[in-house]
Amino acid sequence: MKYLFLSCFFVLCATLHAQQMEQLKLWPEEPHNEAELYLYFPSQQQKQSPAVLICPGGGYAGLAIDHEGHTMAKWFAEKGLVAIVLKYRLPKGEHTIPLKDAEKAMSVIRENAVKWGVLSSKVGVVGSSAGGHLAASLSTLATAANRPDFAILFYPVISLDDRITHAGSKQNLLGELIHDETYVDRYCLEKQIDAKTPKTLLLLSDDDTVVVPENSLLYYEALKNKQISAAMYIFPSGGHGFGITAPFTYHEEVKGLISKWLKYIQIL
Repeated sequence: MKYLFLSCFFVLCATLHAQQMEQLKLWPEEPHNEAELYLYFPSQQQKQSPAVLICPGGGYAGLAIDHEGHTMAKWFAEKGLVAIVLKYRLPKGEHTIPLKDAEKAMSVIRENAVKWGVLSSKVGVVGSSAGGHLAASLSTLATAANRPDFAILFYPVISLDDRITHAGSKQNLLGELIHDETYVDRYCLEKQIDAKTPKTLLLLSDDDTVVVPENSLLYYEALKNKQISAAMYIFPSGGHGFGITAPFTYHEEVKGLISKWLKYIQIL
C-alpha cells in the first residue's frame, strides 16, 4: 500500500508539472497592451522540444481561450511539446493587430528557444475558427522569420468571399474596409499561399454551418497547387467549435490523427 501511494503521488506530481503554466506580457514595454502568452511545458521535457503557438477562435470578437486554448495546450504539453497560448488583441476593425501579435509571439518563442528548451526549427501554429484564420495568416502573410514550421487548423475561416466566409469574423477584422477589395483579397488566404507556407493539417466536420467546409477545401487545394504537404480530415458530424474535448464524438480520433501527423512530418 505504501508503494502504491508513492507511485500515485509521483504520477500526480508529474501531471501537475505538465500543466504548470507561466504567464507573461507579449508587449511588456506597453503597460496597457493586453496581449499575453501562457506557456505550458512537458513534464519530461527533452533538452530541446518542439513547440506550438495556439490561437483560439472567437470570430475576432472574443476568445474561446479555454477549450481552444488552455485545454489544447495541456494536451500538446502531454505529448511532449512546449505549448504557448496566445491571447491576442481583438482587431475591432484594425486588421493589422492580430497578425502583429502573432508575429511578435513567434519571434518571442524563437528568441527564448534556449531558455524555454524549444527547438527553434520546429515551432508550429495551431488555430481554431477565426484563430485558424490568424494561424493561416501567420503561415502566408508573415515575414519569413516569423513563419511557423507547421500548421494545424481546426475548422478555420480561410476566405473572406461573402459566399463562404464567416460574416462576423470578416466584419470584426476589416471594419470600415469590409468592402475594399484590396484588403478582402489580402485576407482570402487561399490566394496568399507561397513556397514559404508550411505543411498543414486541416480538421473539420461536414455539418459545420458556422464556417462552411469550403474554406478548408479551398486552402487544401491551394496548398497542393503549390506542392506543399497537406492532410485534411472531415468528420461526418461535430458542427463547429469541437476542439479536442470529450463532448465531440471523434475527440480520440482527432488526437490520434494529430499525433500521427506530427510523427509523419518528423516533429515528434
